[in-house]
Amino acid sequence: MSKRFKSCAALAAALLLAATGADASAEPAHILWKDLRPATQATAEDANLPMIAAKLPDHGETLSLNLQDKTIQLAGYALPVDRDGDLIYQFLLVPWTGACSHMPTPPPNQIVLVSPAHPYRMKEAYEPVAVTGVLKPGMEKSQLFILDGVSIVQSGYTMRKAEVAGVDSVPDTVTLPVNSPWNFLNKKKN
Repeated sequence: MSKRFKSCAALAAALLLAATGADASAEPAHILWKDLRPATQATAEDANLPMIAAKLPDHGETLSLNLQDKTIQLAGYALPVDRDGDLIYQFLLVPWTGACSHMPTPPPNQIVLVSPAHPYRMKEAYEPVAVTGVLKPGMEKSQLFILDGVSIVQSGYTMRKAEVAGVDSVPDTVTLPVNSPWNFLNKKKN
């Protein structure tokens, strides 16, 4: 291989890294669910209840743009959108178990539509996972097939080609109130 070809290849690689802003050594930023909503947005009217879109003046459609196009890692609960048996091709990442199918839907700025880099083998709905990838703000609608019918859910963020890994717990999960009929979804993993 000629010296000229090697130097052209090295220059092309450097230009590609500069153009994409990619840094192979960069660690993903570990974020929490609160980082996906504007700092000025209230959490919930009642600290014992999850934040739901209906209780917010803008219905949770105001997105945080300071994480746009950044590689992040976020833990939450996976709710399958596109699946074939236990292989998941697309899912909604939500901040608490039961969200979207058994409880009111979180606001769009608290839902991420995730397309894994490789199909993810899921044991159960609402499995706790951590996703790592580039976060893109923008409203998307997904159709969920749930026990009592079809539901359309709007997410405020997408993450394509995400790396997905199972986790034992979600650091900032919302715990359902004691009198909630959905407490069985908060089962502890042994």
